[in-house]
Amino acid sequence: MTSPRLALATALTAIACAVTAADLPKRKSGLWEMKTQMEGVPSQGPMQMCVDQASDNLMRDEGSRQKPDCPVMQVTPSGGKVTLHSECRVEKSLVITDAVITGDFDTHYRSDMKMRYNPPMHGRSEMKMVQEARWLGPCKAGQKPGDVMMPGMPGGKMNTQDMQRMMNDPEVQKMMRQQRQGAGY
Repeated sequence: MTSPRLALATALTAIACAVTAADLPKRKSGLWEMKTQMEGVPSQGPMQMCVDQASDNLMRDEGSRQKPDCPVMQVTPSGGKVTLHSECRVEKSLVITDAVITGDFDTHYRSDMKMRYNPPMHGRSEMKMVQEARWLGPCKAGQKPGDVMMPGMPGGKMNTQDMQRMMNDPEVQKMMRQQRQGAGY
């Protein structure tokens, strides 16, 4: 069985490959709560993220900079929804993603996504994911844009900007390559 964190990382990789900076409306600045449910994976509970335009742009720009291998990328905005179809190479699999994202991005949004993996990735040939997000208000005292709070997270939070700097560290990249090779990816 796939661990919840691995399943979430796999899903987020597919999402990052599928969505670029210009594809979605910008979220309203402030504190957002996101609930994610993946078929066959226990929920990790809601996560919260403090965003502003700069931190939202940074996350999208980082996804674009990673130069995903996506020969097919179709994003169709149409009256309050965005329909997405992509075919991307992730690790050694072709990931075919179909998603519909609805909402106003000021108070809420919802993403219904289906990903198919060929060959299967981490023991899965398909994953369905629903993410619902709602704006809670201004970020809380002590929070800064990019802060992510998740149940069970060591220290209670991490900052996406700090994490991106860490992921660009050559030593961290080397360690990740070694882990993937050791796992047969």
